[in-house]
Amino acid sequence: MHASRFIGVAGSLVLTGGLVAGGVALASADSQDVSTTATTGAANAATPDGQVAALADSLDISPTDAADLVDLQQEAAEVQAELETDLGSEFGGAVFDSESGDLTVHVTDETALSEVTAAGAQAELVDNGQDALEEIVADLDAAQDSADEAITSWYADVEEDTVVVETLDGESDAATEFLTAAGVDDAATTVEVRDGAERPELFQNIVGGEYYQTGQGTCSVGFSVDGGFVTAGHCGGVGTQTSGPDGVVAGSDFPGADKAWVETDPGWTPTPEVTDHSGGTVTVTGHEEAPVGAEVCRSGGTTGWHCGTIEATNETVQYPEGTVHGLTRTSACAEPGDSGGSWLAGTQAQGVTSGGSGNCTWGGTTYFQPLNPILDEWNLDLVTG
Repeated sequence: MHASRFIGVAGSLVLTGGLVAGGVALASADSQDVSTTATTGAANAATPDGQVAALADSLDISPTDAADLVDLQQEAAEVQAELETDLGSEFGGAVFDSESGDLTVHVTDETALSEVTAAGAQAELVDNGQDALEEIVADLDAAQDSADEAITSWYADVEEDTVVVETLDGESDAATEFLTAAGVDDAATTVEVRDGAERPELFQNIVGGEYYQTGQGTCSVGFSVDGGFVTAGHCGGVGTQTSGPDGVVAGSDFPGADKAWVETDPGWTPTPEVTDHSGGTVTVTGHEEAPVGAEVCRSGGTTGWHCGTIEATNETVQYPEGTVHGLTRTSACAEPGDSGGSWLAGTQAQGVTSGGSGNCTWGGTTYFQPLNPILDEWNLDLVTG
């Protein structure tokens, strides 16, 4: 077995408790002032100005470019979904580049390269691929009891075709021991040392994107579903009473996952809206998952709108309260009270805030629990416009 790679990465951890293939170039960042309103394209018409402005500010591009990027991401998501179905076991994952507009699709057999390029995407042959990487993640999940507390998370990095195991500074040996105990091929793994990192913590402070209260604290509403709303599991177990909206937690899964839904009392009407904390709302139109590399924005009661990039999916994170699987890693920031809040790619619902590291002063990493597993778990119907 080959030795794992050790990479120094600055940062610290805490928990918060689009896309076209074919090299489409975006306009230059300084082509317009950020306050300019974008008005062209299908996504432009559906995406509120507040969300466009937040994305433009996050990426330092014009609002017109930000709205165009939403269009690109949606197209790329559709190409990815089509190729994943057509390629079957030869599909090795996909990564979107928001700067170039390229969607790169990985394949595990060179005979599939031409099919990818014919669909308008960039093709890349990889050794492992998404399925193999996720099998390694599953092996690590099965061995999680042997993971030292110094290990903060593990996930499949589709872009680099490797499984990343993250540890606290100076604790790389713990990762090596964990890999050995799990019996995985360390040639397909990378150990990343997060310099000065702290253990992930739940942001336990609790309509989409607005506050609600429980006896445990404050969290944020994710998305409306028929009969109530979805949120993070760590915000409260089954039977927990909520106020504003008033209701009771009807289903909750944490740790293991970080998903929950609240059945609201009569008088509370679910809507497809998510607040942008700038006087407007985003109308949710669906829940198609965006690929790695896509730009996403989140809404939370504490810090409002913030945007970032999807860096990985299906990440396993070890919080002090327990290990959570299947999270999506992003470069956006969040703080206590944002937990459970909404994540959107354009008008497509993505998930609810789980936790992460850092804050919205200097930045950090934030994870969200994908929405679709929540809907599937309790047979819920997302309210859309």
